[in-house]
Amino acid sequence: MCVRACVCVSGVMDAVDPSPLRHFVVAKHSITSIFDQLLDFVKDGSAFVDEAWRGDDLGQVAVEEQSLEMQSCATKLSTIREVLLRRHMKVAFFGRTSNGKSTVINAMLRDRVLPSGIGHTTNCFLRVEGTDGDEAFLTAEASNERRSITTVNQLAHALHMDPTLDSGSLVKVFWPKSRCALLRDDLVLMDSPGTDVTLELDSWIDKFCLDADVFVLVGNAESTLMNTEKLFFHKVSERISKPNIFILHNRWDASVSEPDYIVRKQHLDRCVSFLAEELKVVGLDEAPGRIFFVSAKEVLSSRMQRAQGMPETGGALAEGFNERLREFQMFERTFEEFISQSAVKTKFEQHTVRAWQITEAIKAVMDAINIASADRKIFCLEEREDQRDRLDFVRGQINRLSDNVKERQVDIVGRQVAAALSDQIRSLPVLVEEFRADFNPTQETLELYKTKLLQHVEERMVGCLAHRCSVSVLRDIRDAQSHMIGTTVRPLLSLCVQEQLSAPSTSFELTYDLGLAALCADFHENIEFQFSLGWTALVTRFIGAANAKRALSGSDPRLQVFTSPPFLQVCLSPAGVSGVSESCRCLRCVCVLQVWRSVGWRIIALSLSLYGLLYLYEKLTWTNVSRERALKQQFVEHAAHRLRAIIPVTSSACSQQVYKELTSTFSRLTQRVDLSEAELEGNIRQLSFRIQRLENIQRRSKAFRSEVMMSLRGAGSDCQDDVTEGGGVRLSG
Repeated sequence: MCVRACVCVSGVMDAVDPSPLRHFVVAKHSITSIFDQLLDFVKDGSAFVDEAWRGDDLGQVAVEEQSLEMQSCATKLSTIREVLLRRHMKVAFFGRTSNGKSTVINAMLRDRVLPSGIGHTTNCFLRVEGTDGDEAFLTAEASNERRSITTVNQLAHALHMDPTLDSGSLVKVFWPKSRCALLRDDLVLMDSPGTDVTLELDSWIDKFCLDADVFVLVGNAESTLMNTEKLFFHKVSERISKPNIFILHNRWDASVSEPDYIVRKQHLDRCVSFLAEELKVVGLDEAPGRIFFVSAKEVLSSRMQRAQGMPETGGALAEGFNERLREFQMFERTFEEFISQSAVKTKFEQHTVRAWQITEAIKAVMDAINIASADRKIFCLEEREDQRDRLDFVRGQINRLSDNVKERQVDIVGRQVAAALSDQIRSLPVLVEEFRADFNPTQETLELYKTKLLQHVEERMVGCLAHRCSVSVLRDIRDAQSHMIGTTVRPLLSLCVQEQLSAPSTSFELTYDLGLAALCADFHENIEFQFSLGWTALVTRFIGAANAKRALSGSDPRLQVFTSPPFLQVCLSPAGVSGVSESCRCLRCVCVLQVWRSVGWRIIALSLSLYGLLYLYEKLTWTNVSRERALKQQFVEHAAHRLRAIIPVTSSACSQQVYKELTSTFSRLTQRVDLSEAELEGNIRQLSFRIQRLENIQRRSKAFRSEVMMSLRGAGSDCQDDVTEGGGVRLSG
């Protein structure tokens, strides 16, 4: 694909609109078309290189840098194309306050577009460009909201300045192209505040002047050039190599009463010296052609009168108006010719040179891919046998892998957790005693108390288990994983798969789920008052808690003798004889009588008194503290019994966690080995196909290179001479 486009703007002129500004428009259209064609070519080449690079089975035929280089070339061309579409000829007007910059622009636009008046009028940058619509509008900086053109005074006038805008802000004014022929050809006019009202000259230059093609210094014919004006253009000259500067001495109509030639010569000499000797932007012979003496206010007035159907010279015009009008028209014509040629060179020349550099870069990429694919083809032929040997080795070694490391580690973990949990069960009384909470024997409060007690005990036990076991277990797991990765599996993997091996996971945490709430769900406290010498306590003391419970409930007939009424009435106090039979009462009487006769009534009375006092003492000391202590003791006995039963389950659960973690690591490593084995098998099976693809890449890279070379034959000379004397653009692509 080789497309040669040659457009010489100087030879193609629009018969209807012979404005020199058309050179730029035609050149812009031509070079944009050329870059479109070149961009399509580079996109195809970029897709080819990306395909070659991403073909992992082909090896290093193309590298990522080459793909990125092609993408960069496409991006650069796309960016250049977008820049070209946005390119326009830009003229920046500068000068001191009240020199008439806005009036000069209005005169060129043939209408009062920008605010003007006596004194400091423009307080921000105003950019005037054409719009295809019929309505004029403006937008403020950092906003796309369209505003009426009548608000330009509120936005930009120094007396009505919007507080959100400062002298470094920009207001864009869009004026219909149908109302101004000057704006039809991508021309932008930039008005500015006075150079004597700010210290931000450097920021102005960086923000608004670096892309300007022409600078127009609007001076006041009634005074000489001031240091503020010179300082600004000295700063411009430091940043832009030989900026294109025109000087307009405005308000030349005010000099009609003075000797014209004397004042004019003084201004002309000073300006020539400033341009040629101070700034050194033009030679002494060229400088006078950049200096004009005009009256913008007169020109604007006459042109607006003509637009209204009135004579151009109507109204109160000073003597010599026709000469000043002709000089303003000469400035416009000279300005148009100069900016067209200058803009074509500054806007397009660097891009055409850049296009030539991009084609050179593409050629280098294609050469590298062609060489790499040839080398890779030879390497593939040699690699097949090596891969077969490697595959046999991997298949032999993978069978030697075992889970001995996992089983040994699991056994260690089980013993550690079982020992730690046993110790925690022995320290259960201490953990329960540490618990503090509001205690009340009501049912609701008791349930909340027991819930908090369970949470406290489980949190403390889990924390202690984690402190004793987790650190050592995690360390052992890491050692086992490192051994599996480094010693057992790594030698079986290919280099590329070895690079994908990651360090052992650090996210594993050993959890201890005791489930104490479920274990103690059947816990029922007994905090009712029980006399230590009462029947229940004595039975429990004599025959044990379990037997006493069965005896008292009547479920064991062998123990009912201890709870029969005769035994009860003989052995216990006089209380509790209600509900017994007559025979039992007789037996009781006989027993009491026998005791009475044996020990005497005084001893019996004393014993009964002591028994009653002991009962009263214990009853009075049975407080909430005693009840809480009894509940904790009962809970410790119940929880300890339940926890001892789950020691094997808990240790087994922790062992299973470790086993799963190590199994997961082993599985991932096995997958890596399988991946390496599959890679070897795939390379062996598809080696012939890969060689065919490499040959295809060689052919395509040669084709792209040939196309680039064909374009370079023309572009090699044309791109270096694409800006002709008449403003022409020529590029081969």
